[in-house]
Amino acid sequence: MNAVAVMEETKKLNAFFNPRSAAIIGASKKTAKAGNVIFKNFAYNKTRGVFKGEIYPVNPNEESILGFKCYPSITEIPEELELIVIVVPAKIVPTIMEEAVTKQVKTAIIISSGFREIGNTELEEQLVTIAKKAGIRILGPNCLGVYYQKTGVDTLFLPETKVLTTGDEVIATPRPLVGDIAIVTQSGAFGVAALDFLAGRQIGISKFVSFGNKCDVTESEMMHYLLYDNETKVILLYVEDIKYGRQFLKIARKVTIKKPIVALKAGRSAAGARAAASHTGAIAGSDKIYDAAFEQTGVIRARDMEEFFDMGKALAMQPPALGKNIGVLTDAGGPGIMAVDECESSGLSVDRFSEETLQKLQKLKDQGVLPKFAAISNPVDLTGSVTDDMFEVAADLMFQDPKVHGIILLGLHHLPALREKYIDSVVKVSGKYTKPIVMCDIGETEMALYTRFRFDKLGIPSYPSPEDAARAIKALVSYGAYLKKNNCAEEYIGEFLKKKKM
Repeated sequence: MNAVAVMEETKKLNAFFNPRSAAIIGASKKTAKAGNVIFKNFAYNKTRGVFKGEIYPVNPNEESILGFKCYPSITEIPEELELIVIVVPAKIVPTIMEEAVTKQVKTAIIISSGFREIGNTELEEQLVTIAKKAGIRILGPNCLGVYYQKTGVDTLFLPETKVLTTGDEVIATPRPLVGDIAIVTQSGAFGVAALDFLAGRQIGISKFVSFGNKCDVTESEMMHYLLYDNETKVILLYVEDIKYGRQFLKIARKVTIKKPIVALKAGRSAAGARAAASHTGAIAGSDKIYDAAFEQTGVIRARDMEEFFDMGKALAMQPPALGKNIGVLTDAGGPGIMAVDECESSGLSVDRFSEETLQKLQKLKDQGVLPKFAAISNPVDLTGSVTDDMFEVAADLMFQDPKVHGIILLGLHHLPALREKYIDSVVKVSGKYTKPIVMCDIGETEMALYTRFRFDKLGIPSYPSPEDAARAIKALVSYGAYLKKNNCAEEYIGEFLKKKKM
């Protein structure tokens, strides 16, 4: 496929996120049904003016659902249809797809399961054959589909609230805030966990896509679509296998020089690969091959779920580092050492500062601006006597050192002279430089959560452990090294900082 054709196919994918009309096939009045939840999502977003298109429930056994006229078939809907969402038993789906061909539908999200993931490959191939003859693009089957808050497309059959047996209503599956991280996932269940995690951490997303068995639209095509999405800064990709390896390599290289991709590849072990095959029908290859493919294309591989989100958060909030030497600034010796250990084990360095920086720090100690017993060689340990002003002046000097490529700040909140002022001061200082900074405040009390929340809101990613902070800055170092290798680091950082100020 030539470049023009690829771009045309990419444009078609926009109908998944911004359709002018949508039909939910399998919409239901029964609250326990997935079709009820999905249609309710659309209806709610339609009535509050978020979803601008037309919506049509399709169910031969109902006359209306939630006040919307119900149709027995999409062929009886008089208007054009850009998107259909299919939530019916697998055996009926081919018939629905034949009707979609007649109706000249553009895109289909097949939520239904019961295809290749259980060995029913022939039925899944039937869907592909039908869709191809009409140029219909398919997400799924066996997927959650799309969540895009800006246009109100929400095919997640996950209620936002649930009523407990006690009669109390509680939040069940909250939707995250609007942000600039895109989630592309092969696993619907992982996607649910991701949404819940990000909502809880108050990290926003641009778009969410779950593609399940990916009988048609692949992770590569979705990454290519997101390359041109101005709302997305970072792509988080969960996969169990990668379809069309050469296509992935080609597109990933193109994407990663503009936007970072963090991948969580499940099925690393033999048992895990076997589980993946029964989950989405994935055929998982050698894990070493995936490692090599990711390294070649600049995709950053996360080892686990927490690292996956920590890396994405850092890459969305901070510019990449143009070297691997990290300055550590702390008000507690032990956590500072833990951060240094994790940096070293991750391939980063924590070298002594330049002589000029050491002399300036020593002068501040002699003047009483910093504690006389503070350690200053790297890490800088301001001890339990730290004040807000000490953090500000030490951070500024560390940023100025040409040997320092990024900073980890450990600002433990429980110290008596430390107030909230240092948060704004450090943010202001960091804004003068193009080097990244991440922070850690250990604890789960209200003050610890508040401190991390404030840093996050002001653009400095925060973490609950020194190791998390070190792994996050490692992602910034890895991405910076890849950009330098491709001679586009300065351009990327310039664009990044321009967008951050907007």
